[in-house]
Amino acid sequence: MKEVNYKDMKFNPFNLLGKEWMLVSAGNEQDGCNTMTISWGHLGCLWGNNDPTAIIYLRPSRYTKTFVDKEEYFTLCVMDKSFKKQMAYLGSVSGRDEDKIAKAGLTKIFADNSIYFAEAKMVFICKKVYASPLQKSGFISNETIGKNYPKSDFHTMYVGKIEKILVKDEEYLNK
Repeated sequence: MKEVNYKDMKFNPFNLLGKEWMLVSAGNEQDGCNTMTISWGHLGCLWGNNDPTAIIYLRPSRYTKTFVDKEEYFTLCVMDKSFKKQMAYLGSVSGRDEDKIAKAGLTKIFADNSIYFAEAKMVFICKKVYASPLQKSGFISNETIGKNYPKSDFHTMYVGKIEKILVKDEEYLNK
C-alpha cells in the first residue's frame, strides 16, 4: 500500500459509507482486536485547521466499541466489492463469540498504532480526538428515536483525525 495526502483524494464519501461500507477496527497485537462493518459515518474537516476527520458511530453493545474506547487509534478500511459477503458477516457476528476476522479470511496488519487488513483497497488511520454518547435530548424528531433507538441504545460518536491514508491503487486519487 502507498501513503497519500488527503488533498490528492477523489471519491464520493456517501458511496464509501452508505454503498461500499467500511470496516472500523481497533486493537493491538498483544491485547487483541476486533472489527465491524459500518455504513453510517462522516468524512470531512472539523475545527478550523482543515484537518481531515472521520466520524463514526458505535452502539454500546458492539464488541468493537470496547477496543475503540481503549485505544488511541482506530482504522477505517474500504474493501473491494468482492468482499461484500464478508462485510455482511463481519457486521452481523460478534467477535466475542468467535474469531470472525480469521473466518472472513482477512489478513491482519498491526501498524501505525492500530490494525488494518492487507486486503483493504484504502485505509484511513484515525487518532481519536473526541467521543461522546448521543443524547435523547439532542434529537429534534422523536421519529428518529423511535425508528433507530427503540431500546434507547444510543450510539457513541467518535471523531478521529485522519493521520494517514493508504491506498492499494490509484482508483481514489486525482490524476
